[in-house]
Amino acid sequence: MSDAGTLTRADLSEALHRQVGLSRADSARMVEQVLDLLCDALAAGENVKISGFGTFVLRDKGERIGRNPKTGVEVPIAPRRVLTFRASQMMRDRIVAAG
Repeated sequence: MSDAGTLTRADLSEALHRQVGLSRADSARMVEQVLDLLCDALAAGENVKISGFGTFVLRDKGERIGRNPKTGVEVPIAPRRVLTFRASQMMRDRIVAAG
């Protein structure tokens, strides 16, 4: 892993290179293609479920009134779409076992 425990695209690409035997260029291209597919599906409004890993879900949040914590002034918060991730039970079990 790269800096301070963060897994990067380069790390994924290097793992493909080492473990599968693809060239570094092919490994990088494959990582980019997978990420592009995920992004395209999410941009099209689809949820993405990866069995044994988790689900990326798009949620539409309506307009609401927020409050500036410094001044206490109420401010409208525009409706927006947010991306959430829910880990699969298998992933949660694995994380608990590792911790």
